[in-house]
Amino acid sequence: MNKFSGKVAIVTGGASGIGYAIVNRLLNQGIKVAVADLNEDRLKELEEEHKGNLIGVVTNVTKEKDIEALVQKTVDTFGGLDYGFNVAGASRSALITDQSEEDWDFTVDLCLKGVFLSVKHQARYMKEHGGGAIVNVASLNAHVPMFYGAAYSSAKAGVEMLTKNAALELAQHNIRVNALLPGLVSTPLTKGLTDHEGINEAYKERIPMRRPADPDEMAGPAMFLVSDDASYVNGTGLVVDGAWEVSGYPDLSKFM
Repeated sequence: MNKFSGKVAIVTGGASGIGYAIVNRLLNQGIKVAVADLNEDRLKELEEEHKGNLIGVVTNVTKEKDIEALVQKTVDTFGGLDYGFNVAGASRSALITDQSEEDWDFTVDLCLKGVFLSVKHQARYMKEHGGGAIVNVASLNAHVPMFYGAAYSSAKAGVEMLTKNAALELAQHNIRVNALLPGLVSTPLTKGLTDHEGINEAYKERIPMRRPADPDEMAGPAMFLVSDDASYVNGTGLVVDGAWEVSGYPDLSKFM
């Protein structure tokens, strides 16, 4: 890994789950972190715990003004921006024939539009200040469909293609953009699935490693993608799924 000390990062969705694991890794490497999330109470806790090294910024990633303000506050507080980790996401699930327009828009806006706006404004700063590296968290579902997940899977597939397009456009400005595609990870977002014994077993049957990942097992690959060890890695999607993709997705329809 490169010498991270003195670097500055933004993590969207950084108050819990994969985002929080990335935040911890960044802090442990001496990186100043701006955590963007809607959980204001949790952001205040993190600021108190890591005074001087972390700021919490209440941010709706689907609102361009919020993202602009996030980048500006990060730069004003820490003097720059070197890395962006765009993790924020959630899903409102339904079969395609039952999916409401409102729930489709919520999922696609949060998972795809939020990444677009984040990359746009992170890269705007980076291209004027020597470059940087961005990691967008997509999902195994960018490659593998799932019942009740058309909006989520489509949005995450969009994140992977957005990442490739951003890498194509931004390489000339010394900005690398890559995607991380997690499989099943034990987070608050997946708790409703993994707490259901039948669903949990169906997942484990398809995952050759027979378990979900810990969020910290996503943080390591994310850190690799911004490190000097990945200096020639650009525009790729790194699948981190315990070999799940090679085995196929479980049929969740029987549980609903």
